[in-house]
Amino acid sequence: METVESEPADFSESLDSGPQRARRCARAREGSEGVSDGPAAPDGPVRRCLATGRRLPQSAMIRFVLAPDGAVVPDLAGKLPGRGMWLSADRGSIKTACARNLFAKAARARARPSEDLADRVEALLARRCVETLSLARRAGEAVSGFEKVRAAVQRGPLGALLEAADAAEDGRRKIAAARAAQAVGEKAHGEKAQGEKAQGEQAAVPVVAVLSAEEIGAAFGRPRAVHCALAPGGLAAKLVRDARRLEGFRAGSRAAAAAIRPAAEPTTKDSDE
Repeated sequence: METVESEPADFSESLDSGPQRARRCARAREGSEGVSDGPAAPDGPVRRCLATGRRLPQSAMIRFVLAPDGAVVPDLAGKLPGRGMWLSADRGSIKTACARNLFAKAARARARPSEDLADRVEALLARRCVETLSLARRAGEAVSGFEKVRAAVQRGPLGALLEAADAAEDGRRKIAAARAAQAVGEKAHGEKAQGEKAQGEQAAVPVVAVLSAEEIGAAFGRPRAVHCALAPGGLAAKLVRDARRLEGFRAGSRAAAAAIRPAAEPTTKDSDE
């Protein structure tokens, strides 16, 4: 569980005024000085976590709203009406907020968070990732299978690489080697400037290893898929954002899975290899 920096006396930086007001504020900023709905930052508005007191970009947080009956509802897309309450995207922050009744304190109203709230958020984030990956596949922006992914790496550029959390290390090393070889190949052909640019682009490609092989496979209509590559674009960026948030809920389980993986485990292959 994260260490609490400070429990704010007032929760103004941990709250928003709802999506409609946020849109009005954005229009006001474009046309005049207007009003503000939170401090701005290069990577988006910043909020203060209810539980830890840390200031983080909204993209690294989870928004919650209260239903009319007081139920605490996760709003992963940030579009539900009502005043939003923000928490760091990790299991510990949600458990702290529930244990200290911070939702009720911030909203100044009766709040009823469910006992499995952190599990619900994890499941919702995983579903968003799978749905986004499925959309990318249907749009022709995602491929799976070791050979297809290696070919995509060699062609470049990429928006993201996915490796199943339960993937064998041998497959991970081979994909990493293909990325390195692609950058070196550019330089070998005498295109130094282009090679340096390609090397930087390959190094900057986000590698997501938070979904299981079954979850990645579901997006491709098969039982399992271990490796996946996405083209640059909005879908890849959305998947990376949600995957980064999901990491806060699965970090412990991935470490446990790695610890119990048999040392002599054979290389895991996608079903289309």
